[in-house]
Amino acid sequence: MAKLKNDDEVIVIAGKDKGKRGTVRRVLDSDRVVVSGVNMIKKHTKPNPQAGVAGGIVEQEAAIQASNLAVFNSKSGKGERVGYRLEDGKKVRVFKPSGDLVDA
Repeated sequence: MAKLKNDDEVIVIAGKDKGKRGTVRRVLDSDRVVVSGVNMIKKHTKPNPQAGVAGGIVEQEAAIQASNLAVFNSKSGKGERVGYRLEDGKKVRVFKPSGDLVDA
């Protein structure tokens, strides 16, 4: 089960973009995530006049391994691990060190 969801603010904890922050755009699998502004690649595109697409080199985000990300806690100012807890019969995500709710 993926502990990252769309629109989560995350921080990169390993790799070439270590320390960068961004929001989750898409969760591809339980282990691959696309984050805005992180893991930028250059893609060469062919022109397609029927679709109105000009050719050239486009810069876009590539997927990054979920294990290299941590959910950013705005209260502590750090990336923290996420766990689950039952609250009022509902399963909610919480930060492990503090116990604060992630979505709150």
